[in-house]
Amino acid sequence: MQNVPTRVGNPGNRLALRSAVIAALGGLLFGFDTAVISGTTDALQDVFSLTAGGLGFTVATALIGTIIGAAVTGIWKPADVFGRKKVLYAIGVLYLVSAVGSALAPDWVTFMVLRFVGGIGVGAAAAVAPIYNAEVSPPKLRGRMVGLFQFNIVLGILLAYLSNYVTLQLAPEATAWRWMFGVEALPALAFVFLLILVPESPRWLMKVGRAAEAGRVIEALAPDPDEARRVHTEIAEALETDDAEQRVPFFARRHRKVILLALAIAAFNQLSGINAVLYYAPSIFSSAGMGESASFLSSSGVGLINLVSTMLALVVIDRLGRRRLMLVGSIGYLITLGLLAGTFFSQGTDFSGAASLLVVVLVMLFVAAHAFGQGAVIWVFISEIFPTSIRARGQAFGSLVHWGFAAAVSWVFPLLADVVGGGTAFAFFFLCMVGQLVWVLVLMPETKGVPLEKLQRVLGVGDRRRVDPDSGR
Repeated sequence: MQNVPTRVGNPGNRLALRSAVIAALGGLLFGFDTAVISGTTDALQDVFSLTAGGLGFTVATALIGTIIGAAVTGIWKPADVFGRKKVLYAIGVLYLVSAVGSALAPDWVTFMVLRFVGGIGVGAAAAVAPIYNAEVSPPKLRGRMVGLFQFNIVLGILLAYLSNYVTLQLAPEATAWRWMFGVEALPALAFVFLLILVPESPRWLMKVGRAAEAGRVIEALAPDPDEARRVHTEIAEALETDDAEQRVPFFARRHRKVILLALAIAAFNQLSGINAVLYYAPSIFSSAGMGESASFLSSSGVGLINLVSTMLALVVIDRLGRRRLMLVGSIGYLITLGLLAGTFFSQGTDFSGAASLLVVVLVMLFVAAHAFGQGAVIWVFISEIFPTSIRARGQAFGSLVHWGFAAAVSWVFPLLADVVGGGTAFAFFFLCMVGQLVWVLVLMPETKGVPLEKLQRVLGVGDRRRVDPDSGR
């Protein structure tokens, strides 16, 4: 039996908000785990005698783990078999093991294995947490509640940058990098214990035949009895339709459109170069002529800009819609990446003070464009477009594509920057974002305000009747 209140009235959807916030803490660990390595790259090169290519592979190891985590979540479907909540518990344990193990790793191989374990948690979190949030959220607030996952990712990134900077000041130089990894154990423990307070997804409960429990959860989540009855009916009708389609493979022709939409947004997300910038921010600032302490402090500024821009996007995502945010972000990408490429081409390796400051400002504006556009939209959009019967697999597929491109870009970036220079690397990302702008203008649909059970008709994977995306009818 779920640990939820049984009364129907729940002003402000407090339980839904609390559940979404706690589940989204998986995103905070996601952001912390992926960004913390940015402060350790120089130490890892020295301690383990790594080349530029070896460093890229070391950074990418956790990202390879995310690919495995996303693939396992999609193919074996543990979120469908065991429930969303139990899988979130497992993710918290993976984060905890990775944090402690990476801090204590005696050699490079052990370190790589434990970073890989953390990556599995990241990949699984990206697939499961947004689904959970989408399934406990009312349609009018779904964008913001699913967006909490992205908010926590960027909060985790900021905390990782700040933690790295503080650790650099306080810890002995030889072991500072170990403390940077070990700090993650604290939020990992908090996540595991807070999950006690959230209910299981009502959609999953109904899907596995636990209708009485699902009813109690729906009543606790809904703002009034009428809304509870409506949600219960819509879920039952959607699952009845989906039950008849369980044997339909994921890569069926009728799912082609939503699969291609998820593939496109996930690939473009990483072809912007965002993870390369976040993982190597101190190195980028150092190559632009800044000292070590200033580079770490500037990275914290990047994290703060990321957080503020994400908060702004979450305020307006359900009013402006997903597509408008993507348009603004795409234009911001093109302006900042074009200027970054031009700055690195013109300065080479001889940066003046003004040019160094310009790089910092442009990187911050680039991150702001990402956070307001792609960063705020991707997990919301992917969690919305797939029908219930394949939603878990669809989220895992989007996560798999996202982290596959993330691993490739993060692996190649230090080698590319070392061989051909930062200007060429940023020019490549600029060209990719031209492609994203065309995709948004021509192919990306708007999904705001449409109940999940009706979106499949909008996107042509269910009833062929057209639905007005703004009205939800």
